[in-house]
Amino acid sequence: MSDDHLLRTRFTERFNLRHPIVCAPMALVTGGRLARAVSRAGGLGVVGGGYAGVLGGEPDLAAELTLARRETFGVGFITWALAKAPQRLEEALAYGPSCVFLSFGDPRPFAPVIHGHGARLICQAQTLRHIDEALDAGADAIVAQGTEAGGHGGARSTLPFVPEAADHIARRSPDTLLLAAGGIADGRGLAAALMLGADGVVVGTRFWASAEALTPQAATDLAERSTGDDTIRTTAIDALRGVDWPDEFSFRVLKNDLTAAWAGRETEARAAFGSLREVYDEARARGDLRTAATVAGEAVGRIRDRPAAADIVESMTREAWARLSIAAARLTRPGNWPSMHNR
Repeated sequence: MSDDHLLRTRFTERFNLRHPIVCAPMALVTGGRLARAVSRAGGLGVVGGGYAGVLGGEPDLAAELTLARRETFGVGFITWALAKAPQRLEEALAYGPSCVFLSFGDPRPFAPVIHGHGARLICQAQTLRHIDEALDAGADAIVAQGTEAGGHGGARSTLPFVPEAADHIARRSPDTLLLAAGGIADGRGLAAALMLGADGVVVGTRFWASAEALTPQAATDLAERSTGDDTIRTTAIDALRGVDWPDEFSFRVLKNDLTAAWAGRETEARAAFGSLREVYDEARARGDLRTAATVAGEAVGRIRDRPAAADIVESMTREAWARLSIAAARLTRPGNWPSMHNR
């Protein structure tokens, strides 16, 4: 891509990137190969450290970080789980990540260690309270995550949350960067996020269905036949499989037999905490997607292939540039407005 078509933002400048695109640190999905591919393409790949080994069954984090370290990379953790195994942070920092991405919990206890190793701190937030905690921790960048995102998240929608977050951060800490997440899977989403006041985007579902992702092929095959209408957000799955997530976070997945039986029965599921742990684990082990969750966001309706991560970065950036250019033309030449229809 020509340098004339690069989307330069505060994020690309400070993190020394070509493109303002971050691959979300998805547990069981963003291994070292995917993170490396995104970074090599000019974005920022972040290895998914997930539950910090607390639950077991995750890829060997040391092996994945070894793969990723051939490029600039980050590592991400579920914060409330990391609090149960804080040594995992030091172990990960030994591999020299440029940043640590923390989500779903108070980042303040970990900030001194992260900054002490010379790494930047990225904090994902679902409410203004989370943003304030991140700012108190001295976060270098904050991710405003909308509920459209796949996996775990909150209740705020991306479109209103991102500009409110931008204004809030500008008042408290104008040098802190803002990234947008939730429902962003193509160049239109990237362009929109930049117009809403973000310095870049965090992309999950689109990279979840990339060639380098650890995602099972059966899951992406299912996604290619699905739309955003086929997703649902619930807390029942975590309760039934015995994972004690904080109440404020729910889980967006594709609908299946388990969600058909339990979504809307969250109180009952909580009372039956862990009752389907063995059934769920066995279903996941044999790839039974009628019971095990297929984790995807509302942007799943844009997933119709499984391209290389580099192609995703390239196409998102090109489309965003084109969309922003078209929008500028519409405003400056109203007598000759080009079509915004997606061909």
